[in-house]
Parts: sequence; C-alpha cells; structure tokens
Amino acid sequence: MDAALAAGAIAGLPAHDVSPLQGRLLELLARLQGARSILELGTLGGVSTICLARALPGDGRLVTLEADAGYAEVARQNLVRAGVADLVDVRVGPALQTLPALAAARAGPFDLVFIDADKRSNPEYLGWALELTRPGSLIIADNVVRGGAVADGGAGDPSVTGVRRFLDLVGAEPRLIATAVQTVGVKGYDGFALALVTSGSSSESSTA
Repeated sequence: MDAALAAGAIAGLPAHDVSPLQGRLLELLARLQGARSILELGTLGGVSTICLARALPGDGRLVTLEADAGYAEVARQNLVRAGVADLVDVRVGPALQTLPALAAARAGPFDLVFIDADKRSNPEYLGWALELTRPGSLIIADNVVRGGAVADGGAGDPSVTGVRRFLDLVGAEPRLIATAVQTVGVKGYDGFALALVTSGSSSESSTA
C-alpha cells in the first residue's frame, strides 16, 4: 500500500486515496459480504482497488472504472505490484459512458459496488448501481459528509449538492436499507454510506 501511494504521488495524482483504515474496512466489508464480483467507480491510483481485490476468491473479479487514462496506468502498475492484477479489469472512460456498456454486456449483478468518483454525478451512479446489483448486494459510497457541508442547506458546491441529492434518493428508495457513518481520521471529517439492496428493480416489484 505504501508503494501504491508513493507511485501515485510521484505521478502527480491527487491525494484522494482511501486511508489505510478505510481501505481495511472496505476489505472487511467485501469479505463479510462474501463478494465474488465487485464494481468500483473511481480507480485513481488503485489503492482502494487493491483493498477490495484482496477480499476476492481466486476466481473473483473486480471491474473498476477510471476517467483518466494516466491515473488508470498508474493503477495498473500498482495492481501488478500488489499481485492482484489478474482479478481486476480496469476500464478507462467517464463512468456515465462505461456504465451503460457494462449493463448492455450483462456484466452484473455485482455483489458489491463502491462509489468514489466525481460526487456531482452520485445520483446517476446510484441508478446504475441499482441496475447492476441484485437483492443482497451492498452499495458503498465514500465522502458523503464532506466536513459537515452536506448538512448545510446553503452549501452550493456541486460535489456537496450531488452527495446531498444522492442521500435523498437513497433514503427514498424502497429497494434499499441504508445508513451513513461519520468518520474522523487522517483525511479529516467525512464519512461513507452503506446501502443494502433488499429487493429487485421497480418493474420486477410491480409484477411480483
């Protein structure tokens, strides 16, 4: 993990990686979930990708989406160094373009989805996460507290309003049971959301 973080710093990647404690939490959640297939939105240098991949069995798979080709190349090198490259498929391009391709290819359902890309698009990411999961799948979203700004109704930052809309949608979604957890650590005051998919799509529910 130290090598992955160092490689990202040398390549000039922003320091947006998950912290070591958060990374271990992701691994534990994936193990508790018994995940065999994972979807990650936002690869960056691959630190969180490595943590999630470590939870997979030998025949598991992790698809991670990264908009920046340079970041994706750093991640690929880090995945090789960590010994998990064979489990991971790094796809380059804006997630709102690569997600429809995944759905069209019937890549799901995924057992776990980790959302850690541009926060302004979180509402759209939630829709695709629901499309690509099944009852029993776990959806995790990072950076949902943002120093308390999400609770400030006057905050107009697009990342803050994107997260706030995401949380509103999660709370109103009958297919999810969810909570948000606040964290304080090396990355300051933030938090993550956990949402368990409890039923299928709206069309399935209406015909059941």
